[in-house]
Amino acid sequence: MSNKIRKGFTLIELLIVVVIIGILAAIAIPKFANTKEKAYLASMKSDLRNMATVQEAYFSDFQVYQSGTASNLAGVATPLGGAGGFVPSAGVTVTTAATGGTGWNASTTHSATTRTCAIFIGVAPLAPAVVEGEPKCN
Repeated sequence: MSNKIRKGFTLIELLIVVVIIGILAAIAIPKFANTKEKAYLASMKSDLRNMATVQEAYFSDFQVYQSGTASNLAGVATPLGGAGGFVPSAGVTVTTAATGGTGWNASTTHSATTRTCAIFIGVAPLAPAVVEGEPKCN
């Protein structure tokens, strides 16, 4: 009888492990990409809700809504002037248009996706939003 002690793995065992890891990665990577897209949309919707709060606060002080663009791209924040210094989430640009004291609308884009979100209050709907005060993404 041989007293050899086998140390390590055979080539077949290692290949089987590599194939299993490859299969798991092929399943997980598309789900991860979808999760990132959902996170981008969630941050854009959140910024629209925050913009609604900022607009209403500004309106209560000045009886007019604010227009302009705010962005936070590549670590450089450009706040919306006059509206409490509103700065959107990282990678997001918010563009808002107001009609004096009757209403406003806003749309958002994210530097990592081609999708857009919008919200409107007191004015005609801004696509893709269809319900007043509810952020909607395409």
